[in-house]
Amino acid sequence: MIDDGRRARALPRAVQPPAVQPPAVQPPAVPLHEAGAGTPDHAPVPARHGTAAPTLEEVARLAGVSRSTASRAINGGSRVSPGTLAAVSAAVAALGFTPNRAARALVTRRTGSIALVVPEPDDRVLSDPFFAGTINGLNTALGGSDLQLVLVLARPDEVATRTLRYLRNGHVDGAVVVSHHREDVLAAELEASGLPNVFVGRPFAGHHRSYVDVDNVAGGRLAAEHLIRAGRRRIGTVTGPQDMSAGVDRLQGWREALADAGLPHDAVATGDFTTSGGAHAARALLDAHPDLDALFVASDLMAAGALGVLAQAGRAVPDDVAMVGYDDLAVALSTSPPLTTVANPVVAMSRAAGEMLIELVAGRLPDPSPVMFTPRLVVRHSA
Repeated sequence: MIDDGRRARALPRAVQPPAVQPPAVQPPAVPLHEAGAGTPDHAPVPARHGTAAPTLEEVARLAGVSRSTASRAINGGSRVSPGTLAAVSAAVAALGFTPNRAARALVTRRTGSIALVVPEPDDRVLSDPFFAGTINGLNTALGGSDLQLVLVLARPDEVATRTLRYLRNGHVDGAVVVSHHREDVLAAELEASGLPNVFVGRPFAGHHRSYVDVDNVAGGRLAAEHLIRAGRRRIGTVTGPQDMSAGVDRLQGWREALADAGLPHDAVATGDFTTSGGAHAARALLDAHPDLDALFVASDLMAAGALGVLAQAGRAVPDDVAMVGYDDLAVALSTSPPLTTVANPVVAMSRAAGEMLIELVAGRLPDPSPVMFTPRLVVRHSA
């Protein structure tokens, strides 16, 4: 785990030039084969002495190719015939050769790593199950590749300095950004840097197209329409942060549904997607609007906090106040009563973001388009 610039310096990724090897002496009886010539049947297996690691020269000799051809085959197979690639692969396996990562990076200009960037305080990242789902989905996407995941915890006041410096300085081949805020400048700066990147959640930069999201406007509508069908007529909401697209869009969907039903939509309090933030907003909302008979709370963690406030106020759920949450995280099953909620497919979205980034890094996706998931209502006992 790398905490942007501070922890990155503790784990330097400096690229070292490959060690200079003495010219390999080719046995005169064994001619050097060109790329594509395959492996000669009479190529001798080099005798191994001691515990020294096998070298690229030994791989090339066993495969019957030049050192440069062996290097190209090991580093992606560029301009190498299938027969030669198979010969080099067999030699690598026979000798137990492991490429020098620093030397390989010089050849490929790749680090073999991608960053998951989370511009949130450390304690929230470590306590919010949303981020565990994000890591799960992204790691699944990388499972079939050689890419490794680097977690960059970008404290909000350091995004524009240490975080961006780390991302621009060649430490990673690409980045997935989750929990983006309007003022964190990541969308614009990453696009300007040329580093392949994908956002989980719609970025505020309207022209940025490499992102994966759920239709949060439709999700807010689903929640409000369910409460309206249940006969509730004074419906409030605890929103997500209004500097995040998820918070803005879920509020918009809730408002549209209430307006279409001819119901008031003035009972609004802003939360921060945390349990304590949900409790604080719900308390303020009930103080200002004691006649509420339903609440749409824009995350399950905030809904858990709001349930505690209702219990303290002697308001039974769902009899006095019905409640719908958002995300369908594990916490939705552990509340009392279990939460009716809107499913936010966090793992699937993160997996899709990882797959998109792999294509971008490989240069196979020159014109990415947003990927949008459809929300669904999960009905339990709170509404």
